[in-house]
Amino acid sequence: MNINYTLNQLPQIAEQIIDEASNKILLFYGEMGVGKTTLIKEIVKQLEIDDVVTSPTFSLVNEYKSRKGEIIYHFDFYRINSEEEAMDIGIDEYFESNHWCLIEWPENIKNIVPLNAVEIYISLNDDKTRSIQIEEKGTQNLKLETEKP
Repeated sequence: MNINYTLNQLPQIAEQIIDEASNKILLFYGEMGVGKTTLIKEIVKQLEIDDVVTSPTFSLVNEYKSRKGEIIYHFDFYRINSEEEAMDIGIDEYFESNHWCLIEWPENIKNIVPLNAVEIYISLNDDKTRSIQIEEKGTQNLKLETEKP
């Protein structure tokens, strides 16, 4: 899916992402200031969260609970120094939770994101609209098994 949109169209874009995502792990790629956090705020709003949504730049993760009791995790790995830091906060447990995981700067943990995550690329166009490209990475996590002697 590749769409150009304005900020006024964010509610429709967010709704479409929620409806069409094959997985609840969403990876947001784009330059600083392109609108990753803004889109995530709208997705969280669409998931019926009443809390104020901010980027967890220093805490790495914010947790929100919807009116329906659904949990949403919002990660920001911009300032992370190593993938080991993500492992230290139990990132794999978040991924396995079957809750929404919305991740900014996933390129900083590229070796540990699930293979079935949904990749969302955002870019700013010359006319101040944004382009969004959504790619489904796969259908399952890679499991390596060793042969028993």
